[in-house]
Amino acid sequence: MPRIIHVAHSPDSDDAFMFYALAEGKLDTGDFRYVHQLSDIESLNQRALRGELEVTAVSIHAYAYLASRYALLNSGCSMGDRYGPRLVSRSPTPVDPRAAAAGLRIAVPGRLTTACLALRLYQPQFEEVLVPFDQIEDRVLDGVVDLGLLIHEGQLTYADRGLHLWADLGEWWFGETGLPLPLGGNVVRRDLGSATIAQVARDLRRSIEYALEHRGPALEHASQFNRGIGEARTDRFVGMYVNHWTVDYGDRGREAVRLLLRRGHEAGVIPNPVEVDFVG
Repeated sequence: MPRIIHVAHSPDSDDAFMFYALAEGKLDTGDFRYVHQLSDIESLNQRALRGELEVTAVSIHAYAYLASRYALLNSGCSMGDRYGPRLVSRSPTPVDPRAAAAGLRIAVPGRLTTACLALRLYQPQFEEVLVPFDQIEDRVLDGVVDLGLLIHEGQLTYADRGLHLWADLGEWWFGETGLPLPLGGNVVRRDLGSATIAQVARDLRRSIEYALEHRGPALEHASQFNRGIGEARTDRFVGMYVNHWTVDYGDRGREAVRLLLRRGHEAGVIPNPVEVDFVG
């Protein structure tokens, strides 16, 4: 009998690219069969909080609340290397956008997203408005909020709709720390046991490496999930978030995760210190 492992991730082109080899049966995974479940990242964060998922993508911010039940896999990171979630508005960028954001109504894609944590570190004094990630541009344009915090493909498309960039939080974080901004990662539930965790870690890494080595067909697969941004932008977006950081965090990536969560705790956003375990 095959061992069924449920793998949850976002229906986005970068995640689809990452999981292409597993989804299309390109790898020999022995007795393991991977069943994919797709949902937006904040929904996955909430499901992981309830312990529903065996292996799932989560926000690094959410991991602060999951560490007792899940370990962070060494592969599968979405890292913003001098780029990341973008704060946008209808009006041109002010001289001091960080100060000007204080007190404004800002649409965010979920409290447990890393984008929201980074925004709290950038400017803690704002009025949070929870909006599904794919509706944030609309809420900025119709004036419901003053600013919007964009993740996923919106980072590349906001100017098409006449919106202005106030801040790139990945660039800001790099200026503060000299490190990339760790946005999302893949976690595995600890109760699966060490042998299962080790194989899941190997299979996920092999899937990422396979996609990078077979970029053309992997991009074709990923384009099914690109929300209409076209082939060139899909290629660019995938390149931003599936790369050498995704194969393995490396020492700098692991340092970035620990520093982000420590700063979140020091700022009072995360209630308790977080011990981060990387496996695989």
